[in-house]
Amino acid sequence: MDLFFLLAIFIIAFFYSSVGHGGATGYLALMAVYGFLPEVMRPSALVLNLLVSMIAFLHYYSKGYFRLKILLPFAITSFPMAFLGSGLQINPLVYKILLGIALLFAATRLLVRFHEEPVAKPVRVFEAAGWGVLIGFLSGIIGIGGGVFLSPLLLIRRWAGIKETAAISAAFIFLNSLSGSLAILPFFANLTVQHYAWIGMAFLGAMGGAWSGSRKFTPVALKYTLSVILLIVSLKLIAFPNG
Repeated sequence: MDLFFLLAIFIIAFFYSSVGHGGATGYLALMAVYGFLPEVMRPSALVLNLLVSMIAFLHYYSKGYFRLKILLPFAITSFPMAFLGSGLQINPLVYKILLGIALLFAATRLLVRFHEEPVAKPVRVFEAAGWGVLIGFLSGIIGIGGGVFLSPLLLIRRWAGIKETAAISAAFIFLNSLSGSLAILPFFANLTVQHYAWIGMAFLGAMGGAWSGSRKFTPVALKYTLSVILLIVSLKLIAFPNG
């Protein structure tokens, strides 16, 4: 078993969970580098995403950052769309390009350092529901929880502060990953020893990262390092999807 791969899963889980994310884009980038097939990448990323986002949510929830009222309009429309998107059979070439775009978005999100600002705007329910449809469907197709799309939206629209965004995103990611997982239930019956090793490393990373992010710090320097890695992989997938 590749020790670097396991260590990378630990690192991804640690730093993504510290900002309330599940890490699917990171796992997908890692598996893309290792040449995994799309039919293996999507369900594997969802399994890890479920675990890490749940741990992140519990840590942020315990510190009082979760806002159900903000989550609901996004989640209600996103949940069924994630299920629909995850059940689609997609051309591998198109899949890699979509994945590259998602990773590019994630890299850009991590490079931008949002500062805490007064939250002045109430959530527009119908607008949020519309965004939920789009984010859920795209997340289901790609095999991610959608946090890389939701987090910057909440911050840019000033619907939530940074800590609240982390808590809301963690819950949103968990729900979308759960929805997407319902369409690939047979995969869960065929988990291998390799998958359990991945899950174990993700669990350890998430426990440390979520505790640090919700209570102590946000590792800005290493987030930038991770974003550069995602940027390189995303550009590779977009520019050379056949390679």
